[in-house]
Amino acid sequence: MEPNRLAYRNSTIGYYRFGSGDKRIFCFHGYGEEARAFEFLEKYAGSNYSFYAIDLPFHGKTNWQEGLNFTNDDLIQVVESLIDKGSPEQRSASEKITLMGFSLGGRVALSLYELIPAKFEKIILLAPDGLKVNFWYWLSTQTWLGNKLFAFTMKYPGWFFGLLKLLNSLRLVNSSVFKFVNHYVENPGIRKLLYQRWTSLRKLKPDLKIIKALIRKNNTPVRLVYGKHDRIILSVVGKKFRKGIGEQCSLSVIPSGHQVLHEKNAEYIIEALQR
Repeated sequence: MEPNRLAYRNSTIGYYRFGSGDKRIFCFHGYGEEARAFEFLEKYAGSNYSFYAIDLPFHGKTNWQEGLNFTNDDLIQVVESLIDKGSPEQRSASEKITLMGFSLGGRVALSLYELIPAKFEKIILLAPDGLKVNFWYWLSTQTWLGNKLFAFTMKYPGWFFGLLKLLNSLRLVNSSVFKFVNHYVENPGIRKLLYQRWTSLRKLKPDLKIIKALIRKNNTPVRLVYGKHDRIILSVVGKKFRKGIGEQCSLSVIPSGHQVLHEKNAEYIIEALQR
């Protein structure tokens, strides 16, 4: 499948469009992944849905040239530009779109819903980021000193490796998180991308109180899907988020690790989509 490209300011946004259905789904991938990770869904739901999967800044085919800033306004403009590319029926005022996000893409989807909730009829979140503030992410991206330390560590990671090993030996960091972080810090090129990706998306900060109020107001169905064996993003976070919106929000725990977005889990994803 060949990617499409959307010109935006000085940048080029890569995205994939697949499926032939009248209903549209906008999809946001996880950290270090690409938009085509959603491609397998065409086989299972392409006759009913048209999928628009977008490469985030510093991912996939997107060539981001706006510095380390991807703002809420950027997100709205990119998505609305793609909304305008639909058929006349899809672009009608009555059309409602489904949002789907996996891991990091869950935070993007939540931010987008908060910004323009009237556009969306349903939210599907697969092992989503954004339902809990990660202390290290907050420190690294939301504080001046933390971001300086983050940049230094990505260039000179030795001290961080030592600290991480110590925390792992003291069982203050579980083995899954240790392996996950170690993978993204051991290679200089990957470290550079980690800094660019985290820093550029720092302004996408969904306000859960506002989002839950909007879900209740608009009666928006939310489907949460977690992996039973996931040690990166735990379902207990989703259970806490459900409080106060239980009628609109369902939660499923499936036999998977963190990689919920996988063809082996297609039946669970499609069930969440169609429920």
